[in-house]
Amino acid sequence: MEITWFGHACFRLRDRGICIITDPFESSVGRALPRLKADVVTVSHNHPHHNYVSAIQGECRIIDAPGEYEVRSVFITGIATYPLAKDIPAMELAQQRNVMFVFEFDGLTVCHLGDLGHIPPQEQVQMLNTVNVLLVPVGGGKSSFSAAKAAEMVSLVEPNLVIPMHYRIGDMSTELEGIERFLKEMGVGRPEPLETLKLSAANLPQETQVVLLTPKASAS
Repeated sequence: MEITWFGHACFRLRDRGICIITDPFESSVGRALPRLKADVVTVSHNHPHHNYVSAIQGECRIIDAPGEYEVRSVFITGIATYPLAKDIPAMELAQQRNVMFVFEFDGLTVCHLGDLGHIPPQEQVQMLNTVNVLLVPVGGGKSSFSAAKAAEMVSLVEPNLVIPMHYRIGDMSTELEGIERFLKEMGVGRPEPLETLKLSAANLPQETQVVLLTPKASAS
């Protein structure tokens, strides 16, 4: 399969016969999405930096809620998370819902954590114990993981590969940190960024590795 990053929390997961786009964003994030097509679009939560589905061309299935789905032999599980703050009105709590998505391809499992900002309950972490590739927010901000929390989440999930997302690149307008602090928390140097990650179950590393992707500006 191929994993391509377009910036922020937007990825393209492309395997035989299916193309999935996660969290398309509008240009107020400080970047513009290229013209993309997909069979499935997932939305982790209701925010313009994560739910700009009109950017995707053609007909596609939109999944923006927790539940279990099957599309072209890919199993997709949405797991809802909510802020930990107490005394939040029910309506506001619903608006702040985040959905982690687990994609089970043939032999590979990918998890997109969305805009997760806290370590989930143990039962939810256990639902991620078969994840091979973890797409994790690392840039902090108002609602998502700090670098330290992101590294803690990685240690709990123990994926084969970690791909950081949701951090500052270039002149982005969002209040996010860059990638450096997360790499320090993980105790690794800066790996050479890839344009696209191509992988299979046969070439997964035994020990967790961090992979950096260069945000792609074109749809190819």
